Amino acid sequence: MNTTAILPGLWREYLELCKPKVVLLILFTALVGMFLSTEGWIPFGKWFWGLVGIGLAASAGAALNHWVDEEIDSRMERTYGRPLPRGNITGRQAVAFALVLAATSMSLLLFFVNTLTAALTFASMVGYAVIYSMFLKRSTPQNIVLGGAAGAAPPVLGWTAVTGEMHGEALLLFLIIFVWTPPHFWALAIRRVEDYAKADVPMLPVTHGIAFTKLHILLYTVLLVVITLIPFVVMMSGTIYLAGAIALGAGFVFYSIRLYRSPDDRYAMKTFGYSIFYLSALFAFLLVDHYARIFIRAYFLEA
Repeated sequence: MNTTAILPGLWREYLELCKPKVVLLILFTALVGMFLSTEGWIPFGKWFWGLVGIGLAASAGAALNHWVDEEIDSRMERTYGRPLPRGNITGRQAVAFALVLAATSMSLLLFFVNTLTAALTFASMVGYAVIYSMFLKRSTPQNIVLGGAAGAAPPVLGWTAVTGEMHGEALLLFLIIFVWTPPHFWALAIRRVEDYAKADVPMLPVTHGIAFTKLHILLYTVLLVVITLIPFVVMMSGTIYLAGAIALGAGFVFYSIRLYRSPDDRYAMKTFGYSIFYLSALFAFLLVDHYARIFIRAYFLEA
């Protein structure tokens, strides 16, 4: 047997279990939470081990999700090509891999970061892999709303990794992602409504119809735009962020209106794609604004 040919492919399968694109977005929002938590320099160990620990926990949750959803994935066009439905990795291997990642994550966070971050990261991992994947996803059309707390945790985890304590501004970052999650995911659910129906997953467009879901995407998007103005109102951020939040929010509302007014799902994936860009750019504006304000204050103080 040619092991040199098998191993690279096997590693790619395990990497796919980790949902690397999702984890990258998680790590970016966690990193922004870290930098927003302080005006000083973050020690290398805090941000490095914090990101490694958070990333490994997110990967563990993703791998467990693959195991929990194996039957559902095998019945859906979007997911039947994942490692478990294809039989390239067994359920036992996926669980063992997830447990190793989770144990490593908790060890790193406990020894190199702090107990609070480890506890919150563990709660987030369990919330996604167990509470959402095993129960909420299969039992209620509000699954993505109720389960969104786990996905909204990364900036809070980044904040506590640096400071060791919770803060209202970290919770505001949590709220932004929490409200962003439903319109983001429902847009995809509209496009894949037949898949979810076939797999007996009670997503909102399956249980309440596409028109109802489109309306809720628009309403949640408007609510999201309002919430993203709060950092400026409470002086957490300045005019650079405000301009970015307004421009990005206008774009999201534009896509949501087009989706709402369209007679079919032609704008569903465009709205979904923009939502990913939106969140990444919004947090980038938070970061740029934070350091621009620090630079301006330091310049005028020195002057």
